[in-house]
Amino acid sequence: MDPPDAPDALIPGLDELDAAILRYLQRHGRATNYEVGEAVGLSASAASRRIQALESAGAIRGYRAVLNDRLLGKHMTVYIRVTLERQSAAVLSAFESALRHCHDIVSCHLMAGQYDYMLVARVSGIDDYGRLHQTELSRLPGVIRLETSFALRDVLEGGTG
Repeated sequence: MDPPDAPDALIPGLDELDAAILRYLQRHGRATNYEVGEAVGLSASAASRRIQALESAGAIRGYRAVLNDRLLGKHMTVYIRVTLERQSAAVLSAFESALRHCHDIVSCHLMAGQYDYMLVARVSGIDDYGRLHQTELSRLPGVIRLETSFALRDVLEGGTG
């Protein structure tokens, strides 16, 4: 049984075939219509029609390449908790706009609770993180505190493993 946040629980009218297509495409984004159809028990043309409908409905936002950060020299995953001076719309907006220019940040999440944002960065090592912290993160608008944790090992990333 799928967990409550499975795709078919979120989109009205989504059936099990659509949910199966979404799960397959999450892991195999470059799959052909034939491959998707084979995986879920449809013809290539039926799979194509369903994929187009899922794209039109916004269930599929796009396709992208998942890079091997380690191969590209980014060996360290860093989690950064950010506290801002206040959570006004202007401060949040200024922070988010400036953060978009930090290329080592791979994800950013506005949080409820103890801190305001959780960032995930990929860097080549501790010296590279020191550079990111000093020249970019500490200079972002509204930042009053950065708390950093370093991953010892990546076990599961981006839904693949």
